[in-house]
Amino acid sequence: MKVLLRNPSREIEVPGPLRVHALLERLDINREAVLVISDGTLVTGDAVLPPEVTVEIRPVISGGAL
Repeated sequence: MKVLLRNPSREIEVPGPLRVHALLERLDINREAVLVISDGTLVTGDAVLPPEVTVEIRPVISGGAL
């Protein structure tokens, strides 16, 4: 599968299929710190990602009122 990472932006190939939580563990990424998007849809940690999919991993950005 193609994995698009942000901050810094880069693209890697990872063999699949994999569950989202297994992919994040393999990449040493904290699940609580990112959003995982597959084909334009937010996916949960137990979702299975097929080998032909493109996945985007975006950091969670929070803000607040002043």
